[in-house]
Amino acid sequence: MPATLFHRFVLIIGFLSLFHAAYSAAQHRSFLRINEQTFTHLPLDIIFQSVGSLFAVMYGVMHIAGDFKEIKASADLENKTWETYRNVPSFYTFNHRGRTFSPFYIHSQHSDESE
Repeated sequence: MPATLFHRFVLIIGFLSLFHAAYSAAQHRSFLRINEQTFTHLPLDIIFQSVGSLFAVMYGVMHIAGDFKEIKASADLENKTWETYRNVPSFYTFNHRGRTFSPFYIHSQHSDESE
């Protein structure tokens, strides 16, 4: 399912609401300090806003992120043969000193330019 404008809107609203809940919690703590009261718990409206915002952010991220892959490492490797495991282009070596040790090596002008 592609990310639509709705999913992005839900994500943005969720983040804004989550930041507002964090700001409200900080304001509540400073209010308690000013009035010299002890902190026991946050008000229920801040807790509900935080949990609802968290679920909205999770919903938006899951739809924007795209398709998830399996956690199993072997899931991507099940359809590959043994030859494809050994075929790693980063290990290819074309200019190496083994050609100078070969009795059949013919030194040509073209091979010196590639070094």
